[in-house]
Amino acid sequence: QVQLVESGGGLVQPGGSLRLSCAASRLVFSLYIMGWYRQAPGKERELVASITTLGNTNYVDSVKGRFTISRDNAKNTVYLQMNSLKPEDTAAYYCNARLNRREYGDWGQGTQVTVSS
Repeated sequence: QVQLVESGGGLVQPGGSLRLSCAASRLVFSLYIMGWYRQAPGKERELVASITTLGNTNYVDSVKGRFTISRDNAKNTVYLQMNSLKPEDTAAYYCNARLNRREYGDWGQGTQVTVSS
């Protein structure tokens, strides 16, 4: 079992900011790439950002320059700082541990991000 706990979602106006947090176990955090995913109703789940154990990051084009993924090794926690939010960012956001382009964590409830005026 690989469990992760997401938090930090909410309702925000366009142009606003949110920071999401994801807590993992020490073992998982030390071995896996950590990723943030999102899924809007009627759309496929999308990997939006990832970070390796060494801190190398990748982003989907639609969030580059607006989102920043980071990690706190002491807390075994990964963050997603979301700035300049747009209505199209509205989705349920999930974190997961990945390796070889596969996810190994249990998909939890996620945290809802709603961008609306």
